[in-house]
Amino acid sequence: MKALQQWFNALAARERRLVLLCAGIVVLALLWWVAVAPALATLRSAALAHRQLDAQLQTMQTLAAQATQLKSQRALGQDDALRNLESSVKQSLGAGATLTSSDGRAVLNLKGVSADALALWLSQARANARVLPTDAKLTRSVASTPAAASGTSSVSAATWDGVLNLALPSNKQ
Repeated sequence: MKALQQWFNALAARERRLVLLCAGIVVLALLWWVAVAPALATLRSAALAHRQLDAQLQTMQTLAAQATQLKSQRALGQDDALRNLESSVKQSLGAGATLTSSDGRAVLNLKGVSADALALWLSQARANARVLPTDAKLTRSVASTPAAASGTSSVSAATWDGVLNLALPSNKQ
């Protein structure tokens, strides 16, 4: 450090001012890169992050409300759950699905069931019959249907074939 001070004192006044100016520029640049630029970047991205967090919060509040609603519903026995499942299969999935049950489990066989209908039915089965899928062996297929407007082109709709195993609620009420 002493050698550096001797070197600095040996410089002419003009050279000392230039060295101090260069050192000041380096300090300002470091201050910018270390303190100011990251803070500005955070400030710029804060609004977007705030919107994303608000959306996540709303989703979590919706899920919490659904969980509270599910907890407040009365417990269903296997027989009631099975009746609810059978009626929902007939209404939502139609002839493309058959339901069988044994030993606290239900097995849903699917043949050409649309993906949208299956997704809707799964949410209804969870809410109304309190069943959960335990195992699925599904195959996606694409069925072509003629388009209504043109008649020449076709629209592809995803359908599912396979087996879906469901756990029925216990008989304890």
